[in-house]
This record gives sequence, C-alpha cells and structure tokens, in this order.
Amino acid sequence: MPDSRFRTGYGYDAHKLVSGRTLVLGGVVIPYEKGLLGHSDADVLIHAVCDSLLGAAALGDIGKHFPDTSDEFAGIDSMVLLGKVVELLRSHGYETGNIDVTLRIQKPKIAPYIESMRARIAAVMNIAIDRISVKATTTEEMGFEGRGEGVSASAVALIYPNIFSS
Repeated sequence: MPDSRFRTGYGYDAHKLVSGRTLVLGGVVIPYEKGLLGHSDADVLIHAVCDSLLGAAALGDIGKHFPDTSDEFAGIDSMVLLGKVVELLRSHGYETGNIDVTLRIQKPKIAPYIESMRARIAAVMNIAIDRISVKATTTEEMGFEGRGEGVSASAVALIYPNIFSS
C-alpha cells in the first residue's frame, strides 16, 4: 500500500488578457501590450501553484484563504499569497516535495522568462530550484488562449509531512 503521508494536489487558474494591465507570470513582469485581469496581480501561474498546494493538504482553495471580495488582497502580489500558503502548509505539518506547472499562452513567448520564474518561486517557497518545473505551451491558436483572449495554468504539487525534512 502506498504511503498516504505523501500527498498530491492539482491547481488550475485562468484570467482574461486586457489592455492597461501589467503581465505578471510566475512572479516575473513580462513586457507585453496586455496584462491579466483580476482582483490581485492575476498571476495565473502562481494561483495554480497555490491551489495545488492547498489541495494536496485538503485546505480548500485560494479563494477561501484570499477572497476576491476582500480589499486586503486588491492588487496584491501573488508571490505574497504563495508565501502565505507555504506558511499555512508548514503550520499543518507539510513541506513541498516538488511543483510542476504548465502555462497555456499563445503570446508572448515565455521561454526567456522560465528560469527567472523558477528562481522566484523557489526563493519564496524556500526550496531548491530543481524542485520547481515551469513549462509553457501554445494551444496552436485554438480556444481562448490561442485567440489571445486569456491565459491559463495548471499545476501539480507533491507535499509530505515535515517529519521527513532534514
């Protein structure tokens, strides 16, 4: 029987691309004519990561902990939210094994920013960069991502009890 102390979680988020907003993905500002619409900085990549971590620990979702009806979180840097999620996980006795994220975006090209995203995420989570995977793909001009209407991200996280931490 598998060790049930090791847990996985899945997260997904999507936001609309609009003019007049800064594009922030994985905690990195990316030069582009549009940005993502949302209550916070709308960083879909980080939101998916937060949901994957929260889901793995059965602690609900990002909306439960950081509601978009609260002025406290208006315009907030999603890296701050990620830091709070990591603190919450640790307070419940968990550490992060690894994160794997896939970003779906037609434009702009993301490859030049991936290492910066990985480094930012690893730093906020206080884990090694080799435990963070970020990938980007287009949708070959299909769907809302392919038409340039929005961006989506999905993430998978592995967490484990901090009794195994060194």
